[in-house]
Amino acid sequence: MNIWMYILVSAAVSYLIRVTPLVLIRREITNRTLRSFLYYVPYVTLAVMTFPAIVEATQHPIAGLLALIAGIVLAWKGGSLFLVAVICCLVVFVSEWFLI
Repeated sequence: MNIWMYILVSAAVSYLIRVTPLVLIRREITNRTLRSFLYYVPYVTLAVMTFPAIVEATQHPIAGLLALIAGIVLAWKGGSLFLVAVICCLVVFVSEWFLI
């Protein structure tokens, strides 16, 4: 019986999260600050979920941090997604090899 209560509460919360903005906000948002904040929410959410995983996925957090720095520098310089991913993997491989 408990599992059905958990499923019901989970469904209700998911539904309310999606319906509440539709009910409360009926017209276009004109406030520049709020629009700017809402524009960056998906990027911040992705960053908050991704950056800790990058550091914790390796045996040594230093290797993950070095790969993160290398990836940021390469992306900033205009490297493709594939190139950044390959270089980050190589940085982790070499860093872990030297840190053992």
